[in-house]
Amino acid sequence: MALPLLATAAPIDLSPVPMRDPGSRLAPDWHHGAFMEVFVRAWKDSDGDGIGDLRGLTQTLPMLKDLGIRGLWLMPITASADRDHGYHTTDFRAVAPEYGTLADFDALMSEAHRLGIGVVMDYVINHSAVEHPLFQQALQGPANPYRNWYVWSDTAPAGWDIWGKNPWYHAASRPWTWAGEWKDLPPAAPDARGFYFGTFNAKVPDFNLQNPAVWRYHEDSLRFWLNRGLDGLRLDAVPHMVERSARDWNDQPESRVLTKRLQDLITAYRHRWAVCEATAEPQDYAAPEVCGAAFAFGYVQHFVRAAQGDAASVQALVAPHPRRSARLATMVSNHDIFAGRRLWDQVGGDEARYRLAAAGYLLQPGTPFVYYGEAIGMAGLHGLPGMDAGDLPIRGPMSWTADGGFSTGAPFRPVSPNAATHNVQAQRADPDSLWHFYRAMIGLRNAHASIRRGSFEHARADGLVAHWQRRADDDHTLTLINYGTAGASVAVPALPPGARLVAAWPHWGAPARADGDGRAAVHLGPQSVRVYRVLR
Repeated sequence: MALPLLATAAPIDLSPVPMRDPGSRLAPDWHHGAFMEVFVRAWKDSDGDGIGDLRGLTQTLPMLKDLGIRGLWLMPITASADRDHGYHTTDFRAVAPEYGTLADFDALMSEAHRLGIGVVMDYVINHSAVEHPLFQQALQGPANPYRNWYVWSDTAPAGWDIWGKNPWYHAASRPWTWAGEWKDLPPAAPDARGFYFGTFNAKVPDFNLQNPAVWRYHEDSLRFWLNRGLDGLRLDAVPHMVERSARDWNDQPESRVLTKRLQDLITAYRHRWAVCEATAEPQDYAAPEVCGAAFAFGYVQHFVRAAQGDAASVQALVAPHPRRSARLATMVSNHDIFAGRRLWDQVGGDEARYRLAAAGYLLQPGTPFVYYGEAIGMAGLHGLPGMDAGDLPIRGPMSWTADGGFSTGAPFRPVSPNAATHNVQAQRADPDSLWHFYRAMIGLRNAHASIRRGSFEHARADGLVAHWQRRADDDHTLTLINYGTAGASVAVPALPPGARLVAAWPHWGAPARADGDGRAAVHLGPQSVRVYRVLR
């Protein structure tokens, strides 16, 4: 018996999209600069409906340029069913109506490129929303031509457990309507038939990415955006593209092969870039033979812990580590609560520790991703009514002015509790603010090839002081961070004999000089950062 559709199935564009590379105005190494991760819904509302949009983002690009941002990561902007975070896609080739139109997207790309800013966006290849027209077709039964676009089993497979829940859902029971925890979803009757697979939950069924037609659809959809000038993709949850069995479901060899195919498609366009979300083995996915870049989960927590005075994390920031690499992307938080609360909340509003955490990841190897609001010290929404569950506390509206300034209407979510002091307007007006500190650290990255893409050498920790040298071409820098609350003097070894150390940050202070053995004595104030140019 055919199942009723959730809603009238809208037409979906399945047409082939040949490659038409529009070229690139960006520098070849643009992706080594600092990125801003932007939740468009929460960034800036241009029309007063309380929801951020692409026009609001375009209007604020000059501020991002002034901050030194070289790239944007847009959380999903495609049409979605969740009406919030965007990861429940209903059309892979359409802009979410609340965000604007394709013309608005084109205008954003044009202005960003004029300012030298590249743009990547999320692509959610693993799954769609249950509301996606093709899944609605698949629900009609085994004879439907789109049934095999998703993963089905006639009977309930046994032994499965993904993050404490069974990922097989009985379609006739309409499990997507369940309002409780997924682990508490009642099991289907023993004689039930027709189960679909959803790695994350019943609302987002997995595509059958081993079906060539499905794969072609996604390749064509990627080219749809790349042909419009998009500079790259953040590929969501790529280790989950193929599951073999209840035991072999995470990070299977087939998923790595498919990820490489995605990277090749993207980088066939001039100066394009791909970065992957692969939480378990990011260093493997960052390899050129897989994705080429990935987020450094399993390493990035040390930036905050070191700032809190944890000696083990200070040591971890200088010790050999497989997840410290130019191919890995760094951060101190992002849109997922498992990656950490907003930095303001992680350090309890201590701005000295805040700056140390920021300096660590902005000056170490890797591509840094600044989460929106981070550069002004925006606090999370936890503690407000209804805001303590899931990821909502870290996805509040951007604080532009003391009263919020996000929208002329009622914002879709409450403003940050510290908006009165930590907003763009106030922070830009105060030369000693967090915003200006971020601007200085990002400026160092933009000015020095060694910091942007160079080596990581002679790294060591002396107590709570970490220091390292970086080189690229003829550019050589030395960074020292004192994570302690007392001043400290360190002897920096392995410098060129007689080298001059010229202050790059802060700009005051007399130059130091290495002795004939390549050692230099440097004094640091408590909880401070120093960066030197090393000149022979």
